[in-house]
Amino acid sequence: MHSTMRKQRMQDFIFHKMTMVFALSVLLVLVGIIVSLIIDSMPALRAFGPAFITTAEWDPVNDKYGALIPIVGTLSTSFIALVIAFPISFGIALFLTEICPVWLRRPLGTAVELLAGVPSVIYGIWGLFVFAPLFAEHVQPLLKSTLGQLPIIGQLFSGPMMGIGILTAGLILALMIIPFIASVMRDVFEIVPAVLKESAYGLGCTRWEVVRKIVLPYTKTGVVGGVMLGLGRALGETMAVTFVIGNANQLSWSLFAAGNSITSILANEFAEAETPLHTSSLLALALILFVITLIVLSAAKIMLAGMSRKEGVK
Repeated sequence: MHSTMRKQRMQDFIFHKMTMVFALSVLLVLVGIIVSLIIDSMPALRAFGPAFITTAEWDPVNDKYGALIPIVGTLSTSFIALVIAFPISFGIALFLTEICPVWLRRPLGTAVELLAGVPSVIYGIWGLFVFAPLFAEHVQPLLKSTLGQLPIIGQLFSGPMMGIGILTAGLILALMIIPFIASVMRDVFEIVPAVLKESAYGLGCTRWEVVRKIVLPYTKTGVVGGVMLGLGRALGETMAVTFVIGNANQLSWSLFAAGNSITSILANEFAEAETPLHTSSLLALALILFVITLIVLSAAKIMLAGMSRKEGVK
């Protein structure tokens, strides 16, 4: 008996230490990435200083670099993707869990999960050769003739209608992140205890009231997690954006105009960087993308903490 207990304590000790090593290895890798990015980007940060973030010039010929254009392109495409993908994903998850007939639920759920597994290069090729021509011929003229005539936001929908550009990249990203957000939302909606929803229906609540007052408060952490997962995918997406964003180092108020993102400029120029300053500037862009992602995740955590405190006050 004593030997059995000793063996169990030894097994628990080994299991505890092994899991701790696994967890610390993730932190170690994260610290290593941060340190390596900081060290490799220091030549560019010393050469250009804080102006590196606010300068729009990107000139490999004269070895002068600024990160403003790729930063704006990354934030713009990700914001467009999230604005489009969130309501659609919410509707898909809500339909699959609350409205969809039982016989249709599994095929639709499988189709959504399969879309999440499509390689990004496929989305990029489809976006360039199929979506962009249709977008230029039909959707962009419609947007220019309607929203483009409005006083303030009209500038966003003006300019040449080429089919590729910031708006196209945002739409392709939206298609890519919809399956991720919808899958996470569907899973968290399904964990809501049936007794809570049945009680609400018994009190006379409508389906929307059940969703708004029961499902969403119960699953808000998972919903925010799904949105952040999709936003992280949008911020870090490379190949699909590279195909359809236009890869032009220019700033424009028009969403139809070609632009650049941090990931696309890294994909296009990293292998061809000839000077140390060029390579360092590209790594500085990677560091900026890492910081942007960290800020987004931190903001999500702060928002969830604030929602939890408000619940405690109530």
